Amino acid sequence: MNLNRLMALRKEKSWSLQYVSDQLGMAKSTYAGYESGYRRPSLEAITAMADLFETSVDYILGRIPDPLTHSHQSGPTNEEPIELSTFPDVTLSIDDINLSQDDLCQFVAFIRARREMEQSCLKKDSALSN
Repeated sequence: MNLNRLMALRKEKSWSLQYVSDQLGMAKSTYAGYESGYRRPSLEAITAMADLFETSVDYILGRIPDPLTHSHQSGPTNEEPIELSTFPDVTLSIDDINLSQDDLCQFVAFIRARREMEQSCLKKDSALSN
């Protein structure tokens, strides 16, 4: 993670540590620890920071040089869902092995189950912090 980028993004917007930590729903000391390198943020925290600063996770992690480049710009977004059925000639593969229809159904079921678990964990965390 590129620690200088977090501070630069915050200062670019003239935001205080307190403001950013409030927006992210965390203690000021936690966010300050991310900027200083004392703490390592979770993927969830990095994603929230990217959303807040209107940049990408890749930029915060130091993988791309441009803060305005979003890794999903070239593809569909959540607002623009894409159905695989609209591309009947497309074959998906992993490790050079084509995925069957059953594989795709299992993959979709896995993603949905994981999302439900994440939402459940977020609700539990929220209830515990109140």
